Amino acid sequence: MISSESTLHADVVILGGGVGGCAAALALAKAGKQVIMTEETGWIGGQLTSQAVPPDENPWIEVGGSTASYQQFRHRVRQYYKRNYPLTAAAQEDAFLNPGSGNVSRLCHEPKVALAVLYEMLAPYTSSGRVRILLQHNVTAAETVGDALVSVTTLDGATGQSRVLTAPYFLDATEMGDVLPLAGVEYVVGAESQADTGEPHAKTGPAEPMCQQSLTYCFAVDFNEGADNTIPKPANYDFWSRYEPQFWPGRLLDWTYSQPITGKPFLASLLPMEGAYALFHYRQILDKHHFAPGAFPSSISLVNWPQVDYWLGPIIDVPAEERDLHLRQAKELSLSFLYWMQTEAPRHDEGFGYPELRLRPDIVGTTDGLAMYPYIRESRRIKAEFTVVEQHIASDVRGDRGAEVFTDSVGIGAYRIDLHPSTTGVNYIDIGSWPFQIPLGALLPVRINNLLPACKNLGVTHITNGCYRLHPVEWNIGESAGYLAAFALDQGVPPRAVRESDSLLEEFQSVLRKQGVRLEWPSIRPL
Repeated sequence: MISSESTLHADVVILGGGVGGCAAALALAKAGKQVIMTEETGWIGGQLTSQAVPPDENPWIEVGGSTASYQQFRHRVRQYYKRNYPLTAAAQEDAFLNPGSGNVSRLCHEPKVALAVLYEMLAPYTSSGRVRILLQHNVTAAETVGDALVSVTTLDGATGQSRVLTAPYFLDATEMGDVLPLAGVEYVVGAESQADTGEPHAKTGPAEPMCQQSLTYCFAVDFNEGADNTIPKPANYDFWSRYEPQFWPGRLLDWTYSQPITGKPFLASLLPMEGAYALFHYRQILDKHHFAPGAFPSSISLVNWPQVDYWLGPIIDVPAEERDLHLRQAKELSLSFLYWMQTEAPRHDEGFGYPELRLRPDIVGTTDGLAMYPYIRESRRIKAEFTVVEQHIASDVRGDRGAEVFTDSVGIGAYRIDLHPSTTGVNYIDIGSWPFQIPLGALLPVRINNLLPACKNLGVTHITNGCYRLHPVEWNIGESAGYLAAFALDQGVPPRAVRESDSLLEEFQSVLRKQGVRLEWPSIRPL
């Protein structure tokens, strides 16, 4: 006899507890639905937490460049610092406090603070039992009947127990679209052919599934004055210290790297130096000057810099041994860069090496000091009823017309089309785009009726993924997918019927607006 804990049922099962998964769970719970959400790691929050990536956001984020619930998340992060940290009077009074003062975002903060805030937002629903979170659960199998997903099997990494999860609706919010191949869902991975999409920056010749964006194992460091915090020399350090990518201006482990937009050599430094860009400040997640004197001996920075992008091979749709090899090598690259900075890097004040740099495992919640999950920039993507291509959003293509207007909009986003170097040796693709909408058609698989994408696995291309993958956009995708599943349950219709009916679409968009999901942008400039 199967125990009740071996088979679990909910109104909606969310596979993946990252940014999109958490936003979807909040939306569904607000709509009164019973939710089970799994998460592969020990932390919910994905990019914000287990991947340790401070938010990449748009210039209008403080005044409405996201959904109301994402705005609430950002407000709660600031309030968390104001409630719990010894802030200076000026920082306490700053309505737009940036805890880290990093310039990648107006809200650079620690991963553990994002984790605490997400649990705060979910607390009423986890306490009531409306949302159940299964940590350290991997998706291992899926059962379909016709065009419907019937169940998903997960493996509990802590106990080794398998669990079968059933529901009328499923959301795939995994970082790499793991449910899609298991459920036989039609999908695309890697780079499409220009002949298929017509995109100016798509690759010529045949599609290349193995052309996938680089991944990164991020890590946190502080500057421990007068101390020697040098880590043991990584096993493959000699390889990485000499490695020269063919599309790079020199060695990968160097302060000079390829400028993303122009491709020309660009000089950086660790700390401020004339003529160089100071990387420590770029993704600084805690600024000691915001806090009482002596509270923090050093500011803390999150290393997600060009030198730790790993592109020697893909990890999606390759044999497990190959995937694991690349993940191990990506970790070695990150540790090798830290060792290079500690021992060989040219200093801003003459000499070589910054042994003062201290790895901070406590900040990312691991023993090795690296984020518990790699920063995944590109996922499997559903073959959707509608696919967003470069021609819909790129400023060079659109001119002064703005982005394509989608009458079935379910949200908004804004970011440059930003692709990092790929596993087939393609350097950065970084081009301007207009602030854009998220079309409902991009959330609808071409065939299966009860599975929805809830993060960067929606109907976009290798190119447009470059601006649909960032934190506030992923949140919006997950939130709208959650409300769509709830609306479909309430109406007794499949999600694709909402797009096919003018009256249902209007009603659903009204639901989104009432929940603070913006569906269109005012007239603003491109990025």
